Amino acid sequence: MAEKKTTKPALKNKGVQFLGTGRRKKAIARVRLIPNGTGKITINKVDIDEYFGLDTLKLIVRQPMEHTNTTTKYDVVVNVVGGGLSGQAGAINHGISRALVLAEENLKADLKKAGFLTRDSRMKERKKYGLKKARKASQFSKR
Repeated sequence: MAEKKTTKPALKNKGVQFLGTGRRKKAIARVRLIPNGTGKITINKVDIDEYFGLDTLKLIVRQPMEHTNTTTKYDVVVNVVGGGLSGQAGAINHGISRALVLAEENLKADLKKAGFLTRDSRMKERKKYGLKKARKASQFSKR
């Protein structure tokens, strides 16, 4: 029996890559910045325009690169899991910011001042027993 060999499609520029992990709510994004790119953003092997329908989410993803004028310097490849689309967009934003700091150290102060490197710590509050949701209780009846 002949063995089946599977090969992964090779990246164009498999040399230096800058990795960053971003988190927001329940979403976790693993971001790779590939230098000498055209500014193409790929999320879960799909183009950004197909992945995010809303323009506001695309804007959130592109914010750190537009803020630092590095939109055409890098190609961005993202793997994101968990959460909803809004949380995923925030996680990608955070991951791109962290990867940009690794790529160019002089951008750190600018990104920090704009608030892109700060992890948004707001999470969903856990449900308590005896209640319907985290804080919602059943209506009180005196009689």
